Amino acid sequence: MTAKHTTQGDPEEGHPYKIAVLCDLRDADGRLLLLHRKKEPNRDLYSPIGGKLDTWRGESPTQCAQREILEEAGIEIPIERLRLLGMISENGYASSEGRTNWLLFYFRVDGPVELEPFEMREGRLEWVEPERIPTLPLPETDRKIIWPLVEEYEGGFFAVHIDCEGEEMTWNIEQAIRPHTPSGSD
Repeated sequence: MTAKHTTQGDPEEGHPYKIAVLCDLRDADGRLLLLHRKKEPNRDLYSPIGGKLDTWRGESPTQCAQREILEEAGIEIPIERLRLLGMISENGYASSEGRTNWLLFYFRVDGPVELEPFEMREGRLEWVEPERIPTLPLPETDRKIIWPLVEEYEGGFFAVHIDCEGEEMTWNIEQAIRPHTPSGSD
């Protein structure tokens, strides 16, 4: 018996990666700007603004974050204010569109932004206090993994791989850089 040879993109054997960004914007009070989605994927759930990388134009993840913030929030952010906080790979993420592999770049905008909440095509942009996040309807990966890592590695960096294929979601932190603490601090 010979082993079955699979090629990249074989729909019976896997799912190609979709590449996207998540953008963490905060106001002067430390509240996060979240999108209460009214469309799939993740309808009726809260998530950061973001979107898919324009791979046809050769857009970088940072350029994608800058573009998505402008398109969704109407704010022009200089690229120098975008800081990569995390890289998230999700294997077999389930949505109404089926299973997808995602490669997500999580960017934090340095410094506060000002914006009045408003309705948009995708849903409603709302400012949310960080302590309210656990009480909101969120995608399971965000609730269990992404938000806790964002909080833990603020000022550092994390890379995590999340396997959503099995009955139980599993994850592995592949890289973690703790925030720098000034010497003499606890």
